[in-house]
Amino acid sequence: MNGVLRTVNRVLLGLAGLVLICVGGGVLAAATGLSVPSWWPWYGKHDVLLSEADRDRWRSEGWWWPTVIAVLAVLVVLALWWLLAQLRRSRLSEVLVESGDGEGALLRGRALEGALAAETGALDGVSRANVTLTGKRSTPAARIRLLMEPHAAPDETLDRLSDEALAHARNSAGLERLPAEVRLKAVKHRAERVT
Repeated sequence: MNGVLRTVNRVLLGLAGLVLICVGGGVLAAATGLSVPSWWPWYGKHDVLLSEADRDRWRSEGWWWPTVIAVLAVLVVLALWWLLAQLRRSRLSEVLVESGDGEGALLRGRALEGALAAETGALDGVSRANVTLTGKRSTPAARIRLLMEPHAAPDETLDRLSDEALAHARNSAGLERLPAEVRLKAVKHRAERVT
């Protein structure tokens, strides 16, 4: 999925850049009075994109406005899909496990995430753990979000996370290193009444 998204990004950005450079350069040339090709629609400083005659020509056609609206709606949906794909952080789908035979084996990223989240969630003071693997399949990294109980000691939890859960995940996947970014958040609770 990441490779496909990268290719789509490059093609879209390349096409958008090419169109913008060509159209912008042509409009700039026409506006400054430079000679433009005979097929170019704008010739001078006072030309408009659509003349009044061009705008009136399509009004009587019944298919015109539904087509324009449908094309614009599709463009908006595609632009929103592309934007959301950019904002969503990529999740690693598989991890390359060194098997000793030079070939390696593939471990599902979700399986390693689940095992790491289960072990981390079982630590004292952790209410819930959410793990996401990122990076390359040969050099993964973990993003861990912990929801901490009110009585938890964050420094002890981080030490145990590093020494136990991350070490087990690293060793079981045969990784040299497994860097992790950990975010802690406290469980919301009502203040205790002292009597």
